[in-house]
Amino acid sequence: MPSSPADGMMERVQSSAAQGRPSLHRWSFSVEEAIALQRRLAPQVVRENRLGEVRRVAGVDVGFPKAAQLRDGGEAATQRSAGESSRPAGKEAEVARAAIAVLSYPELAVLEVSRAQAPVQFPYVPGLLSFREAPAILAAYEGLRLEPDLLIFDGQGIAHRRRFGIASHVGLWLDKPSIGSAKSILVGRHGPLDEEVGAMADLVDRGEVVGVALRTRRAVTPVYVSIGHRIDLPTAARFVLSCCRRYRLPEPQRQAHNAASGPGPAAP
Repeated sequence: MPSSPADGMMERVQSSAAQGRPSLHRWSFSVEEAIALQRRLAPQVVRENRLGEVRRVAGVDVGFPKAAQLRDGGEAATQRSAGESSRPAGKEAEVARAAIAVLSYPELAVLEVSRAQAPVQFPYVPGLLSFREAPAILAAYEGLRLEPDLLIFDGQGIAHRRRFGIASHVGLWLDKPSIGSAKSILVGRHGPLDEEVGAMADLVDRGEVVGVALRTRRAVTPVYVSIGHRIDLPTAARFVLSCCRRYRLPEPQRQAHNAASGPGPAAP
């Protein structure tokens, strides 16, 4: 029997094993199975610094272009996915477009941008976004020529109900130092935060510090930083702050957002 397009796309996602990065699992799960997997993998996240010299920092983000955008000039990107679509019959498949922007550090010059698209195979469930977005991210990572030393995700790390957000999930899969840099809070609360750049307040969930609210621009809403993998919280916050220039978001994350959801990376 000939293989289906989905089978071929899945093979490309899992080819990371051939590059020395063994796959942690398949990507076709029920909601209950996905939650159980997060609970099983969360203890494997390393919450201490295990990173060498950082000369390249990559931002990671995922957008969801509408079908019309894909028809009218969306770039021909490599597609990978996992499992069977759960979309209703007759409805166009939702597509995730992942972008990874690799910048020099500390100069923050854009060195490379890799994009990939993949059909979304998992329903939208808060706390399980990695099961929608990670296959496209891994495809974009596979397309990189330059190896980043640190990944900054537009999303959560351990500031998550089961301490296993997308920055932790993909960081563990790739075994790369990673940081969650989220625009909003998923879990936890923090106290008052000074208006000045660099002000921080612990983000606490059920008695555990899971991240920090970090002011990256004066009097502007903070970003919410958490450990992804192979980094501690003070170091994660320091890298996020040092990657911010004129904008609220760290520059690698902002460039990845532009590439995933906008017209493309900003000019260096």
